[in-house]
Formats: sequence, C-alpha cells, structure tokens
Amino acid sequence: MAFHLRTKAHYENELVELDLADLLKEERYIHSPQAPLVVVEYPPGAPGKEVINFCANNYLGLSSHPALIEAARQGLETRGFGMSSVRFICGTQDRHRELEQRMARFLGMDDAILYSSCFDANLGLFEALLGEEDALLSDQLNHASIIDGIRLCKAQRHRYKHRDLRDLEQCLRQTLNSRFRLIVTDGAFSMDGDLAPLEGICNLAEEYDAMVMVDDSHATGFIGPTGRGTHEHFEVEGRIDLITTTFGKALGGASGGCVAGQQALIDILRQRSRPYLFSNTVSPMVVAATLAAIDLIEESTALRDRLEANTRHFRRRMKNAGFAVREGIHPIVPIILHEAEAVQEMSRALFDEGIYVIGFFYPVVPRGKARIRVQISAAHEQAHLDRAVEAFTTVGKRLGVIA
Repeated sequence: MAFHLRTKAHYENELVELDLADLLKEERYIHSPQAPLVVVEYPPGAPGKEVINFCANNYLGLSSHPALIEAARQGLETRGFGMSSVRFICGTQDRHRELEQRMARFLGMDDAILYSSCFDANLGLFEALLGEEDALLSDQLNHASIIDGIRLCKAQRHRYKHRDLRDLEQCLRQTLNSRFRLIVTDGAFSMDGDLAPLEGICNLAEEYDAMVMVDDSHATGFIGPTGRGTHEHFEVEGRIDLITTTFGKALGGASGGCVAGQQALIDILRQRSRPYLFSNTVSPMVVAATLAAIDLIEESTALRDRLEANTRHFRRRMKNAGFAVREGIHPIVPIILHEAEAVQEMSRALFDEGIYVIGFFYPVVPRGKARIRVQISAAHEQAHLDRAVEAFTTVGKRLGVIA
C-alpha cells in the first residue's frame, strides 16, 4: 500500500507542476455536431458558447454531411452496429471488402486493408514487413504513430532531417548492405502543413533500390487535382509502394484507416499485422459513410476547390495582418508563438472572441516551437474566415504578437 501511495503522490505532483506551468492539456466539451459553428462548454461547467471552429480536421466539411448521415443510418439498419470479433475469425462483411477495393482504386494501388484507425495501421505495418536485416529511413518530424510503429520493428532505424533529400541520401548510402529499405514519410505534416518532397524521395528510392511509404492522413480527399493525395499532387502515382491514411479527417471524420499498396505487401499484412489480426474492424456504419464520402469526392471537385479557395483567402489575410504565416497550400495554418504560455493565453483570449483554436506545445511539438494551429474547412463561409482574422488581429495586438 505504501508503494501505491508514493506512486499516487508522484503523479499528483507531476500534474500540479504541469498546471503551475500552464502546460495542462484541457479538453473542451462540444454540445453540438461537428461543424463550422459549434457549441463549446469551456471552462468545464460554464454555459455552452457558440464559436467558430478552427480546430477540426473536417477539411471537406463532411463530418455532418446529410449524405454521410443517411449512409451511416442505412449501414446501421442493414449491417448492424458492430462486428464483435476480428475479421479472420468471424468479423468481416462484404461492405468491408467493398471499401478496401474502393480505397485501393481511389489511391491507385493494387489492394487495401482496413484498420480501426490509421494509428493502428502504422503500428501494424513495419513489424509485419521488416526484420533485423532491413532498414527504416524516417523523416524526423513524422507522426507519433509512425514513430511508435517503428519502435515495434527490429529493423535498423535511421532518422533523416526534415524534408532533407541530401541527408536521406546519406542514410541510403549507410544502409547499402540491408536486405530491404523502406523510406517513411508523412505526405503532409500535421503540425506545419508542409508537404514531403515526394518526387525527390522517389528518385532516390529508385536509384538506391528502396521502397517508399507515405502516411497521407492530412492529404487524402483534398490534396491533388482530384483529391487523391500528395502522390497525385507531385505526379508520382505508381512510384509509391505503400500509403497509409485515415477515414477520421477529410473522409467524414469518424474513425478507421487503411494501408493501400502492392498486392503482395497487403497480403502479408493480412497474415502478420497484429492490430489487424487482434482488433475489431471498423463499424459497418463507418464503412457505409466512408463509401458515401468517396462517392462525393469522385463525383465533383467542388469541395476541395472551395477548401483551396478558403485556404488561400485566410493565408493571405493573416499575412497582410502582420502574422508570420509559413508559405504553403495546406489548410493547416500554424501561427508560431514559440512559448507554451503564449499560445495558452492567446487561445483562451480568442475563445472569448468567439474563435475556437487550440495551442500546441511540447511534447506535441519541439520546445520553443509552440503554436496555434488553425485548420480551414470547405464548410467555412468567408465571413467565418474574416471574423477569425479580425479576432486574431485584435488579440495579437493586445498581447504584443503583432504590431
């Protein structure tokens, strides 16, 4: 019992220290569907307040789209609520296979395999395909799920500098004696919204006989002329071996993800990937709604075109207001304030102004790189964007962030 008391005291002290340093991550309670306007209870116990939402990965505005809600309802009525088992035992349906085939075609791959999340997809990928005689070459700013998946794998691990092709080539030279080598990168990086230099990566992979894997979670559905992702944007279709992505962002925002790739690689994952073999698959409702999301994206580029226009408008107006906005095309727009205390203070002040944004700080981003991450949606009206710029300007001047 004494040990447990000491353990409790240790973690309670850690929480107090985080609170005193204003580093506690606070959860807000939303009392409405996901949308450009949401009703948020903050601080806890306060009356709900309607604010403009710039926190969600709801890039195409599909999270509460009527077509997806209706598809989910029909999926519930025709296929039930859940599978209650893993697929290789008794837990797959025809619609799961239909979604895999649709995602494979959409991404231009041979086949795809479903997971309960893209986090699970990345956890289950590397260990299943690579061993001690192989090597992984990973961008240093890759998503936490990639980092954790690589930790589970016995392959040699090499981190190359962010988007640095010269450093990647040096890693390739150092691993010439490996059996297989896999270059791993986010397609669009979630904290900065910058894109991986996929053409250069593919050129190096072909020169040094390596494979390429891209996590396109922050690109699938809206990056590229028809929303296929970063490989379409950089015109490297057919040169990527594996793509992992999520259904929890642009494709409706619920849950689920997949790995798409060459047939032999997908077949091996079905035999060896532990999150696939030992976790329930995606709910039939999510499968049905995701299929409806793909239908909408393939029928028209209107939503991605609107998102692109909204992103350009917001980036331009924020830059004109005096904020240091990194050049780019992605609807992730980070406002770098460097210190955690500053982003906490600014995000709370913006909430008072009716703008819902969240501050990111260590360990989510490196120390000294704290930022507010603004995320644009096709569902935002121009008035929402202009109101946000006005609020950022008012608060930024008050706090000395801009002149």
